[in-house]
Amino acid sequence: MNSQRCSTLFLKPRGRTRIIQCIYVVGFMDLFGVSMIIPLLSHHVKALGASPTVAGIVGSTYGILQLFSSTVVGSWSDVVGRRYSLLTCLLLSALGYGLLGMSTSIALFVLARIPVGLFKHSLSICRALLSDLVSESERPLVIGHFNAASSVGFILGPVVGGYLTEHEGGFYTSSFTCAAIFLINAGLVSMLPWSETPANRNDLNSSNHLSKGCPENHFSKSIHNGSHANNHHLVLRANTEPDCRADGKLRGGFRWTDMSLSQLVWRQLSSVGSKIHMVALSDMWDLFLVRLLMAVAIMLYYSNFSLAMEERFSLKPKVTGYLISYSSTLGALAGFLVGPVTQLYGNNMSALLFHSTVLTGSLIFLYATAPSVWQVLLTSTFFAVSTTIGRTCITDLELQRGGVQASGTLIGAGQSVTAVGRVLAPLLSGLTQEFSPCGPPSLGVVLALAAVGLLLIRIPRWDGRGMKKAAKL
Repeated sequence: MNSQRCSTLFLKPRGRTRIIQCIYVVGFMDLFGVSMIIPLLSHHVKALGASPTVAGIVGSTYGILQLFSSTVVGSWSDVVGRRYSLLTCLLLSALGYGLLGMSTSIALFVLARIPVGLFKHSLSICRALLSDLVSESERPLVIGHFNAASSVGFILGPVVGGYLTEHEGGFYTSSFTCAAIFLINAGLVSMLPWSETPANRNDLNSSNHLSKGCPENHFSKSIHNGSHANNHHLVLRANTEPDCRADGKLRGGFRWTDMSLSQLVWRQLSSVGSKIHMVALSDMWDLFLVRLLMAVAIMLYYSNFSLAMEERFSLKPKVTGYLISYSSTLGALAGFLVGPVTQLYGNNMSALLFHSTVLTGSLIFLYATAPSVWQVLLTSTFFAVSTTIGRTCITDLELQRGGVQASGTLIGAGQSVTAVGRVLAPLLSGLTQEFSPCGPPSLGVVLALAAVGLLLIRIPRWDGRGMKKAAKL
């Protein structure tokens, strides 16, 4: 009986690969659908009769909601499990885009943006799920491939959206198509072999009680920063809810079905609150500050790109569009370089983050001082690569230092920090453009230098703590 139970506790490599590949497809379709809509939103809200000021306020609704909901939804995914949180986000996002397809007034347009702003966190939950499925050494490679697949969708989506817009009612067709894509994603997620997903790693006691009836060598794990996995298998639980044991009971010994709805909601809210409180009190302010500084610097680089190319080099918008597409394509392909580059660095993500930050800051400076279009083309080529690698590095370091037991909370908190950057960047860009077309990237250089200085001070402390942990183990 025990051997039979043990045989169901391991994730077969084929099953794990299948789940990972399906998540890649979900990421691709997600950004493919969203990117069909994004370029059309401002035109549609103006067509509904909104003034430029009202259009700006309406446009900021999504970013403000994302700012406050990212951490909460990410933490909620740690509490209830990836399956239910991911399905909820996909279905409610589909509802939002469906309402957008029926928006014939500004009020309905704003109403449609609310569920999307609150629950469009499917990509963050997918990243958290991938971090659950793979070991720490595999994580940069897998997340890099996921980012690449998502970026390809973001490149192709505007092409399809632009084609549909040329027909009558094109915006509404694009919105309903996007809603259908999210429904397809939800169907795909529901069909994944969730019985083969690994146990949430924050429940170490649950993993230990499962191992009592199994041979000792089956559970040889290397434990580092909260992750426990061997080279071949990951320990599994049939129940994917982190607050539940394999027998379907909560850690207090009660089945979740015996709890009232109010008790269940209260338990989930208290768990979410405790996880957010844990991250808020953690010594990770330096990583989040680096993320914020670099996010704003990168957004300032892109903020007035088309206008700057026209004013500085008399470049036509069509040519600028080709240049942006070229850079986006390179950014997508750069996702496949993350794995080899991290192996070249011996998985030293701190050093890789520092070098990518220095490179990104240098490229922003070269763009701000570029005397010709060819130098802009050269900086765009390497800029796409450095930002892609840096984004993967910062996410991996957050998971390393915070522990994968709260991966959803950590990734959500990172998205909230990026949302703050989205609020600040347009304001700073507008102020600096008053002085020069090169004002935004020049400020971006200053912010990148601040990030480099912070990394120089803090990285020795990170490495020192890492060496102490290794010595204890």
